[in-house]
Amino acid sequence: MELIRCGWCEKDDLYRKYHDDEWGKPVYGDETIFEFLVLESFQAGLSWYTILNKRENFRNAFDNFNYKKIAKYSESKVEELMQNSGIIRNRLKILATINNAQKFMEVQKEFGSFSKYIWSFVGGKPIVNHPKTLGEVPATTEISDTLAKDLKKRGFKFLGSTVVYAHMQATGMVCDHLVDCHCKN
Repeated sequence: MELIRCGWCEKDDLYRKYHDDEWGKPVYGDETIFEFLVLESFQAGLSWYTILNKRENFRNAFDNFNYKKIAKYSESKVEELMQNSGIIRNRLKILATINNAQKFMEVQKEFGSFSKYIWSFVGGKPIVNHPKTLGEVPATTEISDTLAKDLKKRGFKFLGSTVVYAHMQATGMVCDHLVDCHCKN
């Protein structure tokens, strides 16, 4: 019997694996949360599929998403990244990633972990929605608006409400699996 999945992931096995193994599953580790912040910020204006296909290239180019290293990237590292055809070569997004790594660590200092900070916006546990169709899944919510506004106030870049909501879905802060999807909790 074939598994029923959310329709957006049926493009290929890479997409199905991401949907089945990661999307909508709660993530509490700062390292993984940061990885998704980087990937989601690069996704702004592009498709998630494009980013997912380049994920390993991003991982290699950005020191395995080590925010402590990224926070110290020099101009020569930025130039090296701009020459890397395996990633999205957008100078503003690369600079934003360096900036966001620095801001990420500031939030860690203030809250003890970035995870405590970000999960506080949903009361520490996932919001489980019950969409019947993809059309019922929002691009933003009041919570993503509030979180995006707070991130901006803290100096983060390329993390508007749509990107933040996608991040919330990816890290399981929100579960938007369709009601008939085999991953629905």
